[in-house]
Amino acid sequence: MDKYKVIEVKESIFADNDKDADKLRAQLKEQGTFLLNLMSSPGSGKTTTLKAVLERIKDKINVGVMEADIDSDVDAAAIQDIGVRSIQLHTGGMCHLDADMTRQGINEFGTDNMDMVVLENVGNLVCPAEFDTGAVKNAMILSVPEGHDKPLKYPLVFTVCDILIINKIDVMPYFDFDMAKVEEYAHMRNPDLKIFPISAKTGEGVDALCDWLLEQVAEWKK
Repeated sequence: MDKYKVIEVKESIFADNDKDADKLRAQLKEQGTFLLNLMSSPGSGKTTTLKAVLERIKDKINVGVMEADIDSDVDAAAIQDIGVRSIQLHTGGMCHLDADMTRQGINEFGTDNMDMVVLENVGNLVCPAEFDTGAVKNAMILSVPEGHDKPLKYPLVFTVCDILIINKIDVMPYFDFDMAKVEEYAHMRNPDLKIFPISAKTGEGVDALCDWLLEQVAEWKK
C-alpha cells in the first residue's frame, strides 16, 4: 500500500490568496485607486474613526467605503448618512475577508474616478490579519480601554499593518493605559509601524492621520 499523502491545505490557501491579492493590487494601481484595509477588534471605534476621517477628506478626494460584517448593514448606513458612498459586504459567517472576496466587492462597488476605497474589515484581531486582501496599506485601530498589552497578545496584526491608530485617548485618565508601553510593544513587532494617537470623538490627532492618508493616495496615483 502506498504511503498516505500529507497535503498542506493552509499553505496552499494562503499561496493562492497571495496571488489573487497581487493581481488585485495591480488592477487598483492601473485604475489609480488606493485601497486601505482597516482592522480592529469590536468596539474599538472603527466606524466612528472612519466617519471622523471621511468628514475631513471627502471634499478633497473621491472616497468610498466597503463595510464587511457577518450580518447587518448598520455600518454601511452610518457611512451613507455622512454623504459618502458605501456598500455592505456579508461574509456568510466568515471572520475575515480574503483577496477574492475583496475583489468581488471592488468589482461590484466600481472604482471609476475613485481615489480611495476603505475596506472596513470584520471586527477581529486574528483572522483578518492572516489574509492579504489586496490592499495597498493595512491599518488597525487599538482603543485605550483595550489595554496597552495587545501587541504582545496579537502579534501578527501589528506585524502586517503599516499604521496603528490608537483611539479614545480622551479617556486615558480613566484607564490603566501606558502610551509609551504600547508604542514600545508595537515597535517590537514592527519597527516601521507609524502610530497615530487620536480621539475620534473630540477630533484630537485626526488631522495628522488625514494628512498621512492623503499623502499615501497621492503617492499611489503617481
